[in-house]
Amino acid sequence: MRILHFLVIGMLIFAAAYVYRIKMESTSRVERVLRLNAEIREQRDAIATLRAEWAKLDAPLRLQGLAERHLQLKPIGANQYDSLKNLPERPPNFARPGARDPIGAMLDTIEAATDANTVTGSVPAATPETEQAGGDQQ
Repeated sequence: MRILHFLVIGMLIFAAAYVYRIKMESTSRVERVLRLNAEIREQRDAIATLRAEWAKLDAPLRLQGLAERHLQLKPIGANQYDSLKNLPERPPNFARPGARDPIGAMLDTIEAATDANTVTGSVPAATPETEQAGGDQQ
């Protein structure tokens, strides 16, 4: 009977130690979650502060004042534009009317020059052995 009592007491001590360990792990995890939540809150506050600072720096009136102070810009006057008759003449058109698009013709030439069986990096090159092996498997 004494051995049974010692076994039961030992099991109770083991169970108490196990429950205590689980409690300590859960407490440490709760503390970690609280630390992470506080860190997230700090980061959100920092982001909000940076956004407010950016809005202040990006204000149009502030930028206008900086431009007037540091740039030697002058407003555009209506007499600064030239009339259409003073524009240079349009460059000559090298394509004949009704002829094929020259750029499209160049693209077609390039496409025709590339081999349709060109191997890309994602497809291995077909060798005679692999073609025979592939044909044998079908």
